[in-house]
Amino acid sequence: MRSATGARVWLPAALAAGCLAHGAAAQNATQSQPAAPATPPVNAVPAAKPAVAVAKPATSATKPPATKPPATGKSAAAGKAAAAARPRYKPDRFAGRAGTYFKMVWGVDSLGVKTVESGEVIRFTYRVLDPDKAKILNDEKVEPALNDPRAGVSLVVPSLEKVGKLRQSQPPEEGKSYWMAFSNKGRLVKRGDHINIVIGEFHADGLVVD
Repeated sequence: MRSATGARVWLPAALAAGCLAHGAAAQNATQSQPAAPATPPVNAVPAAKPAVAVAKPATSATKPPATKPPATGKSAAAGKAAAAARPRYKPDRFAGRAGTYFKMVWGVDSLGVKTVESGEVIRFTYRVLDPDKAKILNDEKVEPALNDPRAGVSLVVPSLEKVGKLRQSQPPEEGKSYWMAFSNKGRLVKRGDHINIVIGEFHADGLVVD
């Protein structure tokens, strides 16, 4: 170290060490001071709050089917008229092999048995296709019989004083229908019974009474 006159002056080692220690302490004091908190800008905009989803109540996606009001007035009358105009279907009980048998062997079809006169009479009807094969059904010399296995009876064709036997006995003709009536006194044979018609060699078994 130089003096004011320019001469070098040597400081003692202890003084130099004290100067160095003082500088180091000052530097440490400066570094240990906490930094001042940053101040937010005046025009700073506060952070937006997170959006909260609001659930809406669920609604039915489908609507119940609309019901049609009952038909009234003219529409109801028109519906009844249409239903009455439709023909009633009656199943053919002699379709298939049974029908073929009566046509080929006896020359008849459309066999039917029905109660008449409040159930006091059972009428058997048939239609002739071949007069030669069907002539036995109209032969007045052959006595017809109606057998009902359920009721355990055998009905016959009655003969009235002024009318004669309740059956058609004229020679059969092709395409015409014929009938014969059996007395059902006591109404033993009922609707739904399965009966057998026997006219000589002609047998029609399992006919249903309508």
